[in-house]
Formats: sequence, structure tokens, C-alpha cells
Amino acid sequence: MNRRLILPLVVFLAGALALAAAAILTFSPGGRTTGSGTASVGGPFTLTTQDGKPLSDTDLRGSPFLVFFGFTHCPDVCPTKLFEISEALRAAGESDKAKNLKALFVTVDPERDTPEVMKSYLSSFDPRIIGLTGDRAAIDATIKAYRAYAKKTPLKDGDYTMDHTALVYLMGKDGSFVGAFNIEQAPAQAAAEWLRQS
Repeated sequence: MNRRLILPLVVFLAGALALAAAAILTFSPGGRTTGSGTASVGGPFTLTTQDGKPLSDTDLRGSPFLVFFGFTHCPDVCPTKLFEISEALRAAGESDKAKNLKALFVTVDPERDTPEVMKSYLSSFDPRIIGLTGDRAAIDATIKAYRAYAKKTPLKDGDYTMDHTALVYLMGKDGSFVGAFNIEQAPAQAAAEWLRQS
């Protein structure tokens, strides 16, 4: 191999390994932990649903739930993930456990995503998906608690879009972080994995 190619290749591989290690430490249940031994992802929040009602993390206790950060002006990733979540909920069936499953769609763009906008947007998806918005401080605190990422990116026409974490978080029935949820697997498999946490 050409010697001039070896150093950049080594640097690239080292960087890739470092990123992979950081992701594992941050998002695996056995990785980054608090003093209690649970992953330090998630935490208390109180936000507003698409129906204009307050919802806090304690309201969700008793059943496992998913958390996904996004925004209604998202061109592709968000509607795709919400469709996949809807398909998993459909595949879960109508048992009592399945009926109690919830998925949270937390906006990273509260300036545009009012409860009314969220309600209209989510009408195309499973009704067990709850849209959450709030003031910028409350949204930022929730993003931080989940170790998510969101950044406003200006567009040429004076508008803007949002760069954000596309991870789907699986939270246990006690509100603790279980792990990154593979929503791209077959709906029946996703539903079974989700229901196992019940």
C-alpha cells in the first residue's frame, strides 16, 4: 500500500472507533451510568400535548414508551420514523398491554410547532403517538435530559430547518432508559421488543 495513504487511513479508523465507542457509552444501558447504575438518559419533564394538556414523565409510568425528537416541517426522517412507530403499534395488537403503549414525538421547533400544528400533523399517524411541545426552555431541558441534539439551520430563502437526533429511545415502564430502539426492524419484531418491557 502507498505509504502516503497509510497515515490518513489510520487516522480515519481511529476516529471511527472513537465515535463508535462514544455512541456505545452514551446509548447502551450498560454504558454511561448514574450512581444508581442506570443509564443517565431521560429525566423529569412537563410539556404540552397536541390537545393542549400538560404531560409529565410521571404520567407515563407503568408502561414502556418511546421518545423521538423531531419537527413537523421535517421533510423525510420524521414522517418516516413516525410511520414506522405507527406500524409497530399496529402490529402490537389490541391487548391491554398494547393499548397502554405510548410514543412521544417531542418537537425541537416549538416556535412553529404549536399544539394545534402538532395535532393536525399527527392525525396521519397512530393515535397512541403523543405530540409534545412547550416553551423553548422546557424543550431545551428535555433535549438535554435525553442527551439529544438539535440545532436551527438557516436556509437560503430566509426560512430555516432543524438538524436533530434521529434516534428513537426506548424507556422502561419505570421511566428508565432501556436503549436505542431499532424501529427499522419488521413491525412485528419491533412490537415484540417493545412489549417485552411491559
